[in-house]
Amino acid sequence: MSGDTNITMTGNVVNDPELRFTPSGAAVANFRIASTPRKFNRQTSEWEDGEPLFLGVAVWRQQAEHVAESVQRGMRVIVVGRLTQRQYEAPGGSKRSSYEIQADEVAPSLLRATAVVNKANGNAQGAQQPAQRPQSYAQQSAGDPWATSGYGNEPPF
Repeated sequence: MSGDTNITMTGNVVNDPELRFTPSGAAVANFRIASTPRKFNRQTSEWEDGEPLFLGVAVWRQQAEHVAESVQRGMRVIVVGRLTQRQYEAPGGSKRSSYEIQADEVAPSLLRATAVVNKANGNAQGAQQPAQRPQSYAQQSAGDPWATSGYGNEPPF
């Protein structure tokens, strides 16, 4: 959307996602992430942590259900979305602001971790198939029309 502030943030999940449903039945998952900048101090030859940035994340609909099933406190994630600001009045009458990412995408960071991705089936509840590790790329792509690249059983890379 024009005028939106797009943001990509990598950080650690501070709390397990909380999955709720609106009165109309739309799923929304909320969690917070923290990102701490690190700088190398040449005088001490050590890395130093800067001030952490904490942001709330809101994920909607089927992706909210996937996030609630897949993301846990402590995981490192990459969030892509739009930065939003809300203003409110705190107890005592002072005006405050809070910032949140309306997420378009949430993914695990593979910098220091591995992940197994399972394709969710297309039902409205977003239920996933049980995790199965295929023996080969050919078995993995069998029956998946998006996995065929015209190269037979060879991977598309």
